[in-house]
Amino acid sequence: MSLLVQNKNKVLSHEGLLTKIWGYDFDGNEGIVHVNIKRLRDKLPVNIIKTIKGAGYCLEEANDEE
Repeated sequence: MSLLVQNKNKVLSHEGLLTKIWGYDFDGNEGIVHVNIKRLRDKLPVNIIKTIKGAGYCLEEANDEE
């Protein structure tokens, strides 16, 4: 979550998240990113983590109208 907050309104790719969080030597796949994004979304009162299809994820400001 802190990585998303530090890069608010910027798209973070799946590969970039894998590298920055789990390191270059990580021997898993992008599925771990999807699982952890879902866990974060489940903990937040509103969904502010947006999926950018084919690119990655972006943290956006909460919209009071939702």
